[in-house]
Amino acid sequence: MPTTPHPITKEKVPLTLGHEFSGVIEEVGEDVTDVKVGQRVAVQPIIYDGTCGSCKAGLVNCCDNNGFMGLSGWGGGLSEHTVVPKEAVYEIPESVSMEAGALVEPIAVAWHSIDISPLKKGDTVLVLGGGPIGLAVVQCLKARGVERIIGSEVAPRRKEFMKQFGAHYVLDPTKDDIVARVREICGGIGADVAFDAAGVQVGLTQALKAIRAQGTLVNIAVWEKPAQLQMNDLVFRERKYVGVTTYVPGDFRKVLDAIASGSLQPEPMITGKIQMDEVEEKGFTALIEEKDKHVKILVEVSP
Repeated sequence: MPTTPHPITKEKVPLTLGHEFSGVIEEVGEDVTDVKVGQRVAVQPIIYDGTCGSCKAGLVNCCDNNGFMGLSGWGGGLSEHTVVPKEAVYEIPESVSMEAGALVEPIAVAWHSIDISPLKKGDTVLVLGGGPIGLAVVQCLKARGVERIIGSEVAPRRKEFMKQFGAHYVLDPTKDDIVARVREICGGIGADVAFDAAGVQVGLTQALKAIRAQGTLVNIAVWEKPAQLQMNDLVFRERKYVGVTTYVPGDFRKVLDAIASGSLQPEPMITGKIQMDEVEEKGFTALIEEKDKHVKILVEVSP
């Protein structure tokens, strides 16, 4: 969150939080004709300037001045009301709940990461981390028909979630030799693609060795400190290391369509529902002190 004015919103802390949210349209601007009052929508929260080199190339998720509603200004999910660009709203299909609509944002991150990867039919995939994004990756892989998904996670409850959402194998890096086990599962070759949703050094080191020659490791994680790459693990096996960020226009619609079709069923990710006056104790404190027990805690702002 910006401690100096954000270059686009001109806002800084304190800010209203909430970048994963759904809502109901109450008003529309004079020239807005493609959305209507009363529509239920999921909000794509990325903020971009539209003028930098990345934006001009159509890569708005890579904007030089990017930010998020709910993190960088312009209100957020915990606001009673917020104003967003019309391009940011995606109508929620009738068969999809508002709760599922609030989960579209993290699932879209996973969906985009798979689109960026070279994943193809018949590939074996390794997913590092059973937090919200890792679980979203597992779900999206299952929805796309991947038949061999290997998860790596330490926390017992999150290992259960990985199995529940579609991982065929779940390894524990404190007990299993990840590289050896992945190669064993893959007939001695290694995984074709790996997704790092954990962002820890030991996982990165293991994943590079666990993917096959010419395999790809996709980094989704936001790292808290610098990481080290063993470059020879890339060079001598012609492996690839790719970074991805958020999502691109259209990803929200793809996720909503997948939920509506039933190929994605994300609501079990919701491990708690609370009211606004419970946010501190049952929301933030719970996620800090009991993070291994929770995936997503939803806040109902307006009954």
